[in-house]
Amino acid sequence: MSSSPAVLADLPLFPLHTVLFPGGLLPLKIFEARYLDMASECLREHTPFGVCLLKSGAEVAQPDETAAVPESVGCLALIEQCDVETVGMLHIQAHGTQRFHLLSHRVEADGLLVGMAELIPEDIPLEGGKQLAQFGACAEVLERIIATIRERDPASLPFAEPFRFDDPSWVSNRLAEVLPIALRARQKLMELSDAGARIEIVHHYMQQHQLL
Repeated sequence: MSSSPAVLADLPLFPLHTVLFPGGLLPLKIFEARYLDMASECLREHTPFGVCLLKSGAEVAQPDETAAVPESVGCLALIEQCDVETVGMLHIQAHGTQRFHLLSHRVEADGLLVGMAELIPEDIPLEGGKQLAQFGACAEVLERIIATIRERDPASLPFAEPFRFDDPSWVSNRLAEVLPIALRARQKLMELSDAGARIEIVHHYMQQHQLL
């Protein structure tokens, strides 16, 4: 018997001009009171917040401005590191865990977006020889990218270890993050529930741009 997806009733949301993928890194500088409070609670309770690409509105909206509107599919983020360099400024490093679909959202009195979110299951695995061959080629490109970054500037590596070059979801997500893809297209890639479909699109993009 299949179980229903888990629902998070009061998920704090952080709408950004970025797309967070499962397994992705998210460095943030937080200075707005609502997000400082959100980060403090997440750290205290060991709970995630939700990252959504901004559909409309601003990341930093003034009280008299229209509230930000997030895309309906986002990714949970867990805070791994936290540092206070100056008063009122929080530097955090978070990582993406699981995708979710927003069922609804509301604006709290302090301007923080809070949503009811249904968790999205893991990617459908690869099927067929063609997808496996494309995956192998994509994994090789990603290994070369990581080796190049490590040689040039190891501190700027945008991926967290361990590297999972045998995992189609991990490989396709990391390539979708690092390739110069438009934000809306990156959002669509993140939303895909099929690892093979994401691999095919990323592989085709790299073929078109002579990266394979």
